Amino acid sequence: MNKPWWWLGAFIVVGVLLGTGIIFLVTRPPRGEPIILVPPPTSAPITVYVSGSVAKAGLYKLPPGSRLNDAIQAAGGFTEQANSSGLNLAWILEDGQQIDVPALSPSNNPEGDGGSLVPSGSLLNINAATLEQLDTLPGIGPATAQDIINYRAANGPFTSIEHLMDVPGVGQVTFDKIKHLITVGVTP
Repeated sequence: MNKPWWWLGAFIVVGVLLGTGIIFLVTRPPRGEPIILVPPPTSAPITVYVSGSVAKAGLYKLPPGSRLNDAIQAAGGFTEQANSSGLNLAWILEDGQQIDVPALSPSNNPEGDGGSLVPSGSLLNINAATLEQLDTLPGIGPATAQDIINYRAANGPFTSIEHLMDVPGVGQVTFDKIKHLITVGVTP
């Protein structure tokens, strides 16, 4: 009769020892250095400047590997005056690029808006242009052409085409008409 109680006591002792061992293993601090899982790096977006004959010129952030077509679409697409025939829309972009979508030349413009007398494919250097050459630009008459020459003489050569808007009489509307026709050339 003593045997069943003896086995029961042995099971209780073994159970307490196993329970204590499991609690000890679970609650003790881990050994060694922890492994820190770092997420894989993600590429930063690229920033490109889209200007010219697009609906909304400006800076755009695009995913790496974006193509020229993606930048044009981000800028709202081509305007009616855009000359997209020479653009490679599959061109892969890089961070910091400027994309200037050219306008149709007067000979290619189906609307024939009067255009410019500047030959297609060449840009008028506003730092070296004469009064007669400046007068051929759309929206620039002889008085404004003289103002450009006077401003250039007083302040030195233009460092960017955008600085042309510093000349009295040349506002954003006029600049938008001629920005695809002008350059500052190589400044000294």
